[in-house]
Amino acid sequence: MQLQLIAFVLIIWNSMDYTGCQPHSSSRHRQHKVMSGASSGCQQGGCLTCSDYNGCLSCKPRLFMHLERIGMKQIGVCMTSCPPGFYGTRSPERNTCTKCRSECDSCFNKNFCTRCRAGFYLHLGKCLDTCPVGMVHSDAQRECVTRCSAECESCVNSDTCTQCRQGLYQLNGRCYSICPDDYEPNDKLMECTLQVHCEVGEWSEWSACSRSGRTCGFKRGQETRTRQVLQYPSPFGNPCPGISEFKECLVKKRKCLGEPQKKTNRKDRRNRNNRKDKESQEGRRERKRERDRDRGVGEREDSDNRNKTEHRHRRGHDSQTVSPEDGLTQ
Repeated sequence: MQLQLIAFVLIIWNSMDYTGCQPHSSSRHRQHKVMSGASSGCQQGGCLTCSDYNGCLSCKPRLFMHLERIGMKQIGVCMTSCPPGFYGTRSPERNTCTKCRSECDSCFNKNFCTRCRAGFYLHLGKCLDTCPVGMVHSDAQRECVTRCSAECESCVNSDTCTQCRQGLYQLNGRCYSICPDDYEPNDKLMECTLQVHCEVGEWSEWSACSRSGRTCGFKRGQETRTRQVLQYPSPFGNPCPGISEFKECLVKKRKCLGEPQKKTNRKDRRNRNNRKDKESQEGRRERKRERDRDRGVGEREDSDNRNKTEHRHRRGHDSQTVSPEDGLTQ
């Protein structure tokens, strides 16, 4: 039984053809798809020569040959650029993708890394486990960066901050607790931004003289002129001046056309009220004169009564007074 199995394997192995890109049997083709996928082998358009089992054997001009590992086998793939962790090398015979150094995540060539793996930090194309003196490592960038000044959270170099510490504002690579002149703090961005001052346009012409929205039926009114705001200020910029002005005006009073009848009725009522006031004033004056006349008659009667009383008193006194001579005669 084992001999039959070995013979069967040898027959299959000898039947493989590596001389061109001619497709093999449909069963062999389906087996290749399962093992290598649709992106490799003879299914890929970049192959110049290929094997249905081993993929591309050579690539078209300017393409790179890259070996993809699938399980225990490698499949040739033709690519326009090498994947991360590999760099391309060109030669007259073929262009190939070569693996970067173990500490490099990506590289330009075998001696120049462009990004390092975790635990290493890039400096001048090298991936180092510790940074040189005067520099510190950045875990986010995986690079050795210049030691920042005390007020910087992160920096490009010792003179250029990219982020300031809490409570400070960034401007042109420097950190400030108080922004320079002509700048103001932006608490949202934590930056010093340029102040913006209000700008207004020219005054309009003075409007017609009006009062309560009308241009007739009055002598004194107002004229108005306005101007538009061209640029609103920032929070610390110069505020906008007044955008409207008023001045008093005098016009010849003229009747408004189509004035409601209610106005005339009001005037008539006012005239009637005036007449009533005059009549009431005349009535009051007449009543006063009557009171004065009554008061004068009463006073004269009182005077006559007093005169009569005095006269009677005098007559009584005269009759009671008798001289001594008259008494003797009697």
